[in-house]
Amino acid sequence: MKFGFVIDNRKCIGCHACTVACKSEHVVPVGVNRTWVKQTEKGTFPNTRRVFSVTRCNHCTDAPCVSICPTEALFSRDDGIVDFNNDRCIGCKSCMQACPYDSLYIDPETKTAAKCNYCAHRTDIGLEPACVNICPEHAIISGDMENPETEIAQLIATQQVKMRKPEKGTKPNVYYIDGDEASLNPSATERSNSYIWGSQATGVGHYAKYAERLTEGSDLISMIQDLKGHSPSSKEATYGGNSDKKQVEVIMQSAKARRVYDTPDKGILWGWEVYAYVMTKAISAGIFLLMFFGEMLGFDLSREFALTGGIISLVFLSLTGLFLVMDLDQPKRFLYVLLRPHWESWLVKGGYSITIFGGLVTIWLAGIYFDISLLQTIGYWGGFLFGVLVAVYTAFLFAQAKGRDFWQNPSMVLHMLVHSLMAGSAAILIMTLFIYVSEQWTSLATNVLIGALTLNVLTMLVELTITHPTEDAKLVVRMILKGPYTNLFWIGVLVLTNLLPIGLLLIGLSSMAVGAAGLSLVGIYLTEKVWIEAPQRISLT
Repeated sequence: MKFGFVIDNRKCIGCHACTVACKSEHVVPVGVNRTWVKQTEKGTFPNTRRVFSVTRCNHCTDAPCVSICPTEALFSRDDGIVDFNNDRCIGCKSCMQACPYDSLYIDPETKTAAKCNYCAHRTDIGLEPACVNICPEHAIISGDMENPETEIAQLIATQQVKMRKPEKGTKPNVYYIDGDEASLNPSATERSNSYIWGSQATGVGHYAKYAERLTEGSDLISMIQDLKGHSPSSKEATYGGNSDKKQVEVIMQSAKARRVYDTPDKGILWGWEVYAYVMTKAISAGIFLLMFFGEMLGFDLSREFALTGGIISLVFLSLTGLFLVMDLDQPKRFLYVLLRPHWESWLVKGGYSITIFGGLVTIWLAGIYFDISLLQTIGYWGGFLFGVLVAVYTAFLFAQAKGRDFWQNPSMVLHMLVHSLMAGSAAILIMTLFIYVSEQWTSLATNVLIGALTLNVLTMLVELTITHPTEDAKLVVRMILKGPYTNLFWIGVLVLTNLLPIGLLLIGLSSMAVGAAGLSLVGIYLTEKVWIEAPQRISLT
């Protein structure tokens, strides 16, 4: 048995009854939706149409939201329904990043993730989902797709159906008959901040007031321009015709396919706490790895230097945990990651790696403080192995976020490792302001920082110039190089916090080295801000 949906766009009239029934059945708060009807206008006047697409969770066979969920709050049932357990959710929002279909949301009342669950409580007693029952045109068909006698199985077998984003490999189980590319493909239209029935900037009933003005025959052009989000061109302003109809025709001809109704934008899900945590864990892992490499090269690791470096590593590791907890919508449940783990999630693997790494650094410090060689050896080698894992695991976590194409870049592992080397060497140079650090170590830190900064610039250029397979990833690159992140990337990241530190370090003055180290740490934060924030601005629905 495998449940799924067929959406018959030949019948859908865009009445939104399914949205209302879903909200009523599950008491869904205002501002979020488990199912909604996306509306797109396309064509040129007078050959235009409005396309309706019922949108909800696709109950994927290989659901990325289930894979990334650290506490098994999301799970796949034997009948194919992807359901969720509020009591286990920690509000990490990883599932929202993993879903290519923008189907999940954080409930503003429970602070936990939610989505369409196929009305599992109804399905279990033999009833159809509420949206199916309410649809006046029978445009939503549910049932067992593996039973050839069901209507849904026969429709899938006999009709030409489409799926949303099949290239993601999620094997979605929502099929569209007469599905329109302009509606199903998010890249075909731009998200707007103002939709019909959704904008109340001038009061409730704004568009109803325009309708009244239309029926009165007044201000027709103003209404059309406002509804289309369109400013008249000089051609339109001087149009030779003498009727409103001719001017409306020009406006409609110039309009591209666009959304006129969609679910509200969820905004940036992973914000400054995530950028900061990536930076602090880079410092924590990087400083230990630098001390490890230096000792492997035969450098003398003084007791004071080792203890100070180890303590700094633990302090920034603690900050990493703090930022991770701060980013949760259910911070009191943060221990669920360790106590109720879903081992397929890299958030769990990362949580355990951080915990074990912290324990090993503590053992290493205890061995140095009490002069116990066995503890030093265990902490030394174990800390190295888990330090590398702490440095790079975020790349694998981002790779599980299948909704964000730019993060699927294979060079993300190198990206994270280079940042750890940058952060560790920068931390050692800054340590020279507070304790004595031998010339051997400062020379090593300087050379590593120069090499890491150079490699970081090359890695960023590779990430931005390689051929990206999807339009979403290409759009992120354009946003970084020529769009809203242009100044931050070219000036803030590339020039001021990468190229300038390299120049300061090459001059060779110790005071400049400390300044270069500080700039490079700022550069890590700014780079992660761009790399993490920009992909989240891509519409998934």
